Parts: sequence; structure tokens; C-alpha cells
Amino acid sequence: AWQIQWRSLLNVIDETGYRALGIVGLLSALIGVVIAYQMGQQLKIYGANIYIVSFLGVGILQEFGPLITAIIVAGRTASAFAAQIGTMQVNQEVDALRTMGLSPIDRLVIPKILGLMIAMPLLIVWADIFGLFGGMVIAKQMLGINFYNFLIRFPNVIAVSTLFHGLVKAPVFAAIISGVGCFQGFKVSSTADS
Repeated sequence: AWQIQWRSLLNVIDETGYRALGIVGLLSALIGVVIAYQMGQQLKIYGANIYIVSFLGVGILQEFGPLITAIIVAGRTASAFAAQIGTMQVNQEVDALRTMGLSPIDRLVIPKILGLMIAMPLLIVWADIFGLFGGMVIAKQMLGINFYNFLIRFPNVIAVSTLFHGLVKAPVFAAIISGVGCFQGFKVSSTADS
């Protein structure tokens, strides 16, 4: 019978989600700053400063939040998954699991895929918050839109569906990233080159 490995699942959520919060937050804030700065320069020319709220909302919630998070997670997590399974492959621990009648897919791959599918949407929301914060700082400095005005206007111009359009990508990204990482790990053979 198929069972979820709860300890492995929680460990993956901790490794891929909780421990990635710092780097995801920092890079997302910087992306928010860059987008607001670039768009702000153009909007200032036409006196359309207030539209920065719309641009940032759609850009970060729908596209940049999910994309930046996926890139960071792919760099951090997929390589960690590949290294972990690759090391087990070299040490013949994967063969030992098979010998004991345990499925390496159930024990090693499924918890990683499920864990990342749980962690990814939460990381994306985290990235959205920091990206918008970075954008708000530049909007205040460059365009004279204070935090209060930004936050009051935000729900009026950005629909909740915009957030969901970004979050829909999370499980797809998570499945691809964890799947590729695990696949590369299983391809490792016991040679130095591998």
C-alpha cells in the first residue's frame, strides 16, 4: 500500500520552503525596485505616476513573483535533490532500498515532489509581498506616492484573480523542478565523471 512519508515531506518543506525565504525575499524586493524604477521613469514623462500601482501589481503578482521564485528554487533545490539522490546512488543506498522491497520512488521522489508543491505557492506569495514592498519604496522616493496611497489604490486596480493567475503556475513549476532534480540524481552512476 502506498503511504506518504510524513517525516520526509516535512523535511522537504523545511529545506525547500522555510530555508529559502531569505534569498527569495531579498531578490524579489530587488526585482520590485528595478521594475518600479524602470517603469517610473517612463510614467514620470507622461505624468502618469499613479499607474505604477497597476504595473507593479500585475507584473509582480502574475509574472515576476512566480518566475523569480521558480528560478531561485530551481537553482537551490533541484541541484540539492540531484546531489542527494546521486550520493545515495553512488553509496548503493538506492539498491539497498530495492533489495528491502521498498520503492525508491515512494521513499525518495514522491515526498520531494509533494513537499515542493506545498512550499512553492507559499514562497510565491512571500515573493509577491517583498516585490511589492520594493516597488512601493521606489514609488515613494521617485514618484511621490506614499505607502498609504499605494495600498489604498492597490485593491481597486488589481483583481484577486491576478494573484491566482500567478499561483496556478506554482504546482507546475514545482513538479518540473523536483522531477528534473530527482531524475538527474537517479542518472548518477558510480564513476567519478558522473
